[in-house]
Amino acid sequence: MKNIILLSALALGTAACVPADQATLGGAATGAVLGAAVSDSDDRVEGAIIGAAVGGVAGNMIGRANTPNDCVYEDRYGRRYVAPCP
Repeated sequence: MKNIILLSALALGTAACVPADQATLGGAATGAVLGAAVSDSDDRVEGAIIGAAVGGVAGNMIGRANTPNDCVYEDRYGRRYVAPCP
């Protein structure tokens, strides 16, 4: 149990260093693990679903807060890049 909590804290700490879409996925994965870990044995799936939803929203907010004036663009070749918003 301690390992899960430490791993989750580490994942949330590194979520601030990645783009918003990756932070969303990381937050959802961390939330699912934590939700399943703190739920009763009968409600593990429900806890994982709720944790994933809450973690995804939190990860998205953390990722977007780090680049408030930057937008993600895609060129005609499908490559994504970040530049200041117009």
